[in-house]
Amino acid sequence: MKMVSACLAGINCRYDGQNKENQSLRDLVIQGKAIALCPEVIGGLATPRLPAEIVGGDGEAVWNGTAKVIDQAGNDVTTAYQAGAEKALTVLQHLKIDTVILKEKSPSCGVCRIYDGSFSGKTKVGKGVAAALFMRNGIQVLSDEEI
Repeated sequence: MKMVSACLAGINCRYDGQNKENQSLRDLVIQGKAIALCPEVIGGLATPRLPAEIVGGDGEAVWNGTAKVIDQAGNDVTTAYQAGAEKALTVLQHLKIDTVILKEKSPSCGVCRIYDGSFSGKTKVGKGVAAALFMRNGIQVLSDEEI
């Protein structure tokens, strides 16, 4: 069993109320070979919501207390991102899921790249908040761009 970012399974849970459906990943969910989760939504964020980016580092730095997740209006939404990552991790551990496929560039799910915190569309090397927590806990994390 695997977990995929819910937006990749066709669920409209992205900040803009849309999805980034990947038919192969959606099929895994339909076949019962994967579950779909959105750490941002289970962390209490609404859909749609303001875009958010990590400022001051990446997901690792968020967990180390040296970076924050800030939305486009300047609100600190770090706590919601951390809560969602922790709730998702609990589900993964309960279901004994050891592999996840996440949406690249997301402040939660970015595996190799995230937006740079300037809301300019530029990316930088780094992990999202959930991706970093999953990796810290021994879960194999793959990017939708890798598969």
